[in-house]
Amino acid sequence: MFHGSMVAIITPFDTQGHFDEESYRQLIEFQIENGTDVIVPCGTTGESATLNYAEHNQVVKACLEQVNKRIPVIAGTGSNATAEAIEISQHAKELGADGILLVSPYYNKPSQEGLYQHYKALADNVALPQVLYNVPGRTGMNMTAATTIRLAEFDNIVAIKEASGDLTQASAIIAQAGDKIDVLSGDDFLTLPLMACGAKGVISVTANIMPRQVKDMVQAIQDNRWEAARQLHLDLLDAHQAMFIESNPVPVKTSASLMGKCRAAVRLPLVAMQTDTLARLQTVLRKHELI
Repeated sequence: MFHGSMVAIITPFDTQGHFDEESYRQLIEFQIENGTDVIVPCGTTGESATLNYAEHNQVVKACLEQVNKRIPVIAGTGSNATAEAIEISQHAKELGADGILLVSPYYNKPSQEGLYQHYKALADNVALPQVLYNVPGRTGMNMTAATTIRLAEFDNIVAIKEASGDLTQASAIIAQAGDKIDVLSGDDFLTLPLMACGAKGVISVTANIMPRQVKDMVQAIQDNRWEAARQLHLDLLDAHQAMFIESNPVPVKTSASLMGKCRAAVRLPLVAMQTDTLARLQTVLRKHELI
C-alpha cells in the first residue's frame, strides 16, 4: 500500500521555538517536487517526543493541507501508553491521514505479548492502515519477527518500518508473511539490501535533504536496474552516515539549515551540533554540492 521513497520529515521551529508552519510547507513542496512518494510527519525525525498534543495536531493538519492529496501522508501517532496512542491515532484519522506510523512502546519495555496486545488494541480501535515501527535503538527493546508475523494477520496492519538493523529478522518477516505485511527500511544505509530481499521502500532521514537522490535509488531498484542502484547506494553512504554522527534529527536539521531551508533549532534535551561534528557534516554536504 505504501511503497517507494518516503520521508520522515523534520519539524522546523521559529526563533521563539514554535512550529514554523511556513518553512514546513516549503519543505513539503521540496519533497513533492523531487519525487518523494509519501510524507511521514511527526516521527522521531519530526521530534514527536517534544511536541504537545496541540502541536502534533497542528503539524499533521498543516502537512495534510499542503500535500492536498497529491501523495499519501502517514502520521506518526505512536506512544508508550496504548490509550494515548489510540487517541492520537483517532485524531489523525479525523484530520484525514492516509495511514499511521506506530513506534513500539518505549521505556516501559513490554514483553512480546504486551507488544502484540498493544498493536491489537490499535488495530481494533483505529480504522486506518497502520505501519508498525521497530526501532530498538530508540525504544530499548526489539519486536521479534514472530510478533510481527502474528500482527500481520490484522487486515489494517499493512507494513512495518524495520530499523532493527537485522537483515535476517527483516528477511524472516518477508519470507513468512510477505503476502500479508510489507517491510519498509527504517535505516537509509540498509535500503538497498533490504529491498533486494523484498522490502517495498524506505522511510528516510536523508531524503529530507536529498529527496531526488533517494528517490532515484529506490526507483532503480524497483526497475531492476541493480548496477545503477548499487552505485547510488554507495554514493549516498557517507550522507546516510553523516545524518547520525549525532542524535537524529540534529544533523539533518542542521543540514537543512545550511541549505537555507529552515532553522537548525531543536528542542531540549537535544542541542546544537558540536564544533567537530559540524565540520565533518559540512565536509560531506560540500562533497554532495548541497552547500
